[in-house]
Amino acid sequence: MTTTDISTASRAVAVAAEMAEAANGFVDSLDGGQRAVATFPFAGDERYLWHYTPVDRNGLRLKDMTAAQRAAAFRMMNTALSAHGARKAREIIELEAILDEWEGIQNDRMHWLRDPEIYYFSVFGEPGGEEPWGWRAGGHHIGIHATVIANTYVSVLPLFLGANPAEVRHGEHMGVRTLAEEEDLARELLGRLNAEQKALAIVDPIAPDDILTKNYRVADPDEIPVGGVRLAELRDGQRDGLIGLLRHYVNRKAAELAENEWRKIELDGLDGVRFLWAGPESRGEGHYYAVVGPAFVIEYDNTQNEANHIHSVMRNYSGDWGEDLLAAHYERGHHH
Repeated sequence: MTTTDISTASRAVAVAAEMAEAANGFVDSLDGGQRAVATFPFAGDERYLWHYTPVDRNGLRLKDMTAAQRAAAFRMMNTALSAHGARKAREIIELEAILDEWEGIQNDRMHWLRDPEIYYFSVFGEPGGEEPWGWRAGGHHIGIHATVIANTYVSVLPLFLGANPAEVRHGEHMGVRTLAEEEDLARELLGRLNAEQKALAIVDPIAPDDILTKNYRVADPDEIPVGGVRLAELRDGQRDGLIGLLRHYVNRKAAELAENEWRKIELDGLDGVRFLWAGPESRGEGHYYAVVGPAFVIEYDNTQNEANHIHSVMRNYSGDWGEDLLAAHYERGHHH
């Protein structure tokens, strides 16, 4: 993809303005001590640091905000997401209390603190300024990273959502599946394949115990298994199934960002996109899949906690944290 293509496919002026307004509203709501915790320079390594496990990290926690500040933090987060994506993110956060109850019922307390108030929000650089800036929302099973360049170009990658439990097995929420589509769409596609296609798609009878790109700064394409079935090898409803699964992940983002992402994928060519599965086909067994294109990878893993614990992410090999856009920006002569 050329520099021009990257820039054209990533223009999101309205989203950039909305993000700047929301980020400034969040920062302006903080006192001096909170601001020191929540804000960082754009340069340096901090904005590349992320985790999807419930470890301590930098940024300002919901626990340390007022109700108005929390509302401002979520408003900032929501600028990156579709209504569906934002709803799922809030449901994932609320799962922490359900997980805490379940571990108590099972007498299986982990050393992690399960708390829906331990989610962290950070801003990098000056929102709306001439220089690139960004923000991050993160915590257990949430990883949302936004980069804004020249008040024009916006990247929201990596984009991670997870769920534990994947299906609630107790209490008033029993049966709720927070990321149901992520599993069901892939199973539906797998079920549509004929024997020959399925032999291509299933690359391992055993699923890996987690997503393979982990939380590394750079997603390595060599970490993803070879093989799989390509879109060009699918027919009719099968093609629709793979495209629907891919669009489901893309559509986690706000509409303009999702359309930009889809345009990039189309520019790189859909026919080469491949779908691969690892693990048994039967429900309730640990399973993994990936949707892989020339520039991106989507990974899903549900193997932990007796296959009731989902990790899912979309990444770009050169575009996480807007690195492709930043390179194009600096190539055009802007100050680094």
